[in-house]
Amino acid sequence: MKRFITTIKNIWKIKELRDRILFTLLILGVYRLGSFILLPGVNREVLEAVTSNSAPTDILSMLNAFAGGGFNRAALFALGIMPYITASIIVQLLGFAVPYFQKLQQKEGESGRKKLSQITRLLTLAITLVQGGAYLSWIKSQGAIDPHLAESIFWISNIIILSSGTIFAMWLGEKITDRGIGNGISLLIMIGIIATLPQAFFFEITSQMAGGGLLFFVIEIAVLFAITMASVLIVQGVRRIPIQFAKRMVGRSSNIPVQGARDYIPLKVAAAGVMPIIFAQALMFLPSTISQYVVGQTTSNEGIMAKLTDISSAPYNIVYFILVVVFTYVYTALLVNPKQYAEYLKRQNAFIPGVKPGKPTQDFIDAVTTRVTLPGSIFLGAIAILPSIIQLFGVNQMFAYFFGGTSLLIIVGVVLDTLQQIESYLLMRKYDGLVKSGKIKGRSSSMQTIGSDL
Repeated sequence: MKRFITTIKNIWKIKELRDRILFTLLILGVYRLGSFILLPGVNREVLEAVTSNSAPTDILSMLNAFAGGGFNRAALFALGIMPYITASIIVQLLGFAVPYFQKLQQKEGESGRKKLSQITRLLTLAITLVQGGAYLSWIKSQGAIDPHLAESIFWISNIIILSSGTIFAMWLGEKITDRGIGNGISLLIMIGIIATLPQAFFFEITSQMAGGGLLFFVIEIAVLFAITMASVLIVQGVRRIPIQFAKRMVGRSSNIPVQGARDYIPLKVAAAGVMPIIFAQALMFLPSTISQYVVGQTTSNEGIMAKLTDISSAPYNIVYFILVVVFTYVYTALLVNPKQYAEYLKRQNAFIPGVKPGKPTQDFIDAVTTRVTLPGSIFLGAIAILPSIIQLFGVNQMFAYFFGGTSLLIIVGVVLDTLQQIESYLLMRKYDGLVKSGKIKGRSSSMQTIGSDL
């Protein structure tokens, strides 16, 4: 406890770090305030009645979680930062498949990144206009529009407001990245997710106390702590492939040989991060969406279609687990390019001990990546289905949401990134870090490694 208090004092002593933390908290407060400002012409009472009775297992619930509850409240930030995330994913995938985007990502340096950033912003605006129209159509279908307001005014004004809200949220995230601490966009997503944690925690402890299950609640917290620690280990876990730089000669006449430097290639156990879960979750929402909007209410409550829309059923979780494992391998294959590593080592006159340069090096890195990805993919699959398993033990659905899935991985990843930046400031000022030994490594902790140069 004494060390923790000392660390807080050291953080407060560093003026730049203190100002960045306060600025970040201010921006996050503005973002949370925007998730409570109601859109004009929306009947709050009708919307609350509809959303309170909706099933928390569809894609709308996921959007509401990422928006910090603003989606169900029809708030200024109802769409949150998700259009920007969607645009970023599309641009990233285009970078793997389209030569023009590959050139911008890999060969044009800072100017290429600026151009990609501009394309992402324009794509964000286009996606926001489409999603905003769909969102307003959903509000209309629920009968939550004020009948005294002209429908044309409702549509035009709210399309503009929703688009402005998303662009403003994107701007807030960029300001946090520039003048605050941590990655701004990631922090906005995280703050939206954890906004429901106090309510879920209070509801769970109240229900357990009422049923005399205080011991069970303590066990819940212990299990949640263990799962979080396991997630931290997996997020930080890397397989280091040692590399050796060739000897070089120094001096004009002495020709003294100098031993080449040693380094390593860090292959992350969970290089794909949370993306496989998001892709798999989107696919798992398709059966319920099809049955709701195409088949209609005549769909039987029995059969494989019904089981694939029930998150507590065995078929749903088995298919979900397999999809996460498959997408982990696919996304890792897109992110980790063994050919690029092999070419980089060749350019730098470096090699992996015991492995010939060129194609053998490429094959070796590819084989190691495949083996390392296996435990990572299994862990991601287990994390994805954990909330459904936890609910079987009597944990309420809202609280079980934090035992796995996208929420837990996003929170762990963002917290590690932010703590890594704070620790960097402490170490630069000759203070002790946040941990007694070693150092905190976030998702981008490639540090003096080859991977950061690709």
